[in-house]
Order: sequence, then C-alpha cells, then structure tokens
Amino acid sequence: MTKHVFPQGALEMLILKVLSNGKEHGWGIAQKIHLLSSEALKIEEGSLYPTLSRMQQRGWIKGKLGVSENNRQAKFYTLSALGKMKLKKEREQWESMVDAIAQVLGSEG
Repeated sequence: MTKHVFPQGALEMLILKVLSNGKEHGWGIAQKIHLLSSEALKIEEGSLYPTLSRMQQRGWIKGKLGVSENNRQAKFYTLSALGKMKLKKEREQWESMVDAIAQVLGSEG
C-alpha cells in the first residue's frame, strides 16, 4: 500500500469531517478515514494524536474521557462550533484548489 503524505491542513480537515458526524475516539477516527477512503489512507498514531492535541488546543475539537465499545477508557472527541466553521472554510478552499488543479491538468497548454 502506498504511504500518503498529507498536504498541510488535509489531516485536520479529514478529522473535522469525521467528527461532523458525531463523537469518536482517536482509533475510531483513524479507522473511519481508512474505510471512507476505500482503505487508501492510513493514519499513523504518530501523526494522529499530536494533530488531535493541536486541534484541541486551537478550540476546533473538544475531548472528554469515556469508555469505548471494547470497555476501555478512551478520549472521545467532538466538533466545536469553531471546528464546524473551520471545516466549512477548509472544505471550500480545498474544493477551489482541486478545481484549479483539474483545470490545469485538463488544459492543452
């Protein structure tokens, strides 16, 4: 499997998108991204947890201890109001960039 290097801000946007559907713990976030990408994207713990910590410090997400489905203590994350706004903004910028790249790739020049 190809290991992907995420463009700056892409991992945060994917995490925000997963959390827009409700609370989730770190491992669950990574699994959902993996499944939703048809198993093309695999988020390593070394990237995931520092990113979650940074996002929590910035106020985009909130974390609360709880019990996971396998009866283990885990930190569950939810999207904050600021995180919802951040997701909207990042998604618009991402889609604009993807459109611009597609135009260049599809051009005759």
